[in-house]
Amino acid sequence: MQLHLSSWPEIEVYLAKSKTIVIPIGSTEQHGPNGLIGTDALCPEIIARRAGDEAGFLVAPTFNVGQAQHHMGFPGTMTLRPSTMIAAILDWAQSLAHHGFERLYWLNGHGGNTATINAAFSEIYHGETFGAGGNRPALRCMLRNWWELPGVVDLCRQLFPVGEGSHATPSEVSVTYFAYPEAIKRVAITPRIAPTGPIHDAEDYRRRFPDGRIGSDPSQANVEAGEKLVAAAARAVIAEVKQFEMS
Repeated sequence: MQLHLSSWPEIEVYLAKSKTIVIPIGSTEQHGPNGLIGTDALCPEIIARRAGDEAGFLVAPTFNVGQAQHHMGFPGTMTLRPSTMIAAILDWAQSLAHHGFERLYWLNGHGGNTATINAAFSEIYHGETFGAGGNRPALRCMLRNWWELPGVVDLCRQLFPVGEGSHATPSEVSVTYFAYPEAIKRVAITPRIAPTGPIHDAEDYRRRFPDGRIGSDPSQANVEAGEKLVAAAARAVIAEVKQFEMS
């Protein structure tokens, strides 16, 4: 069930039985020569929708622009200031809490978002502590990176024992190819496995990693692997959301 494809009476009915919502959150940034720019937003969106359809919980619109300043050397990347992102997450959370949501499960697709999302949670809880008060149940947030879900890391290693890397990985590209096979990009990639190293500013990133990849070989990406990853991740999300709902 998707919030933006529902009517307000449907949300009112949903809130009578559940106070939990899953929010996909990611980034709009380059993912190498054959990865979609929306990969980090699409992966949590695809997984969350699959899990929501199977388990019947509500999925919010995707928060699809995040912390990607170090990717700005590549055309198409979009980024937010940390302060802007924190403010937007706070506004989203307060809007949902106003309507009665109490458990916000944020499914993240971009590691660079983690610090800012956690800072936003601190802002949310600060408002809960020093706000208007009253007897309203406390709002709780949970952050989970989709690739760290139980069983998913092992599956990634099993599917791609060589060339998984850390950015523009065959795993994340496979998830997007599964959902959008019409968007598959078949391009020559050289070297096969990209170099690894530190990430500094955008100019330095483009110089060190000229095609955008870090340690990865996304030419291995395929629809079948994406299907396996989405299924495993959705199962794990369902289990975690059910537990979170009872916390």
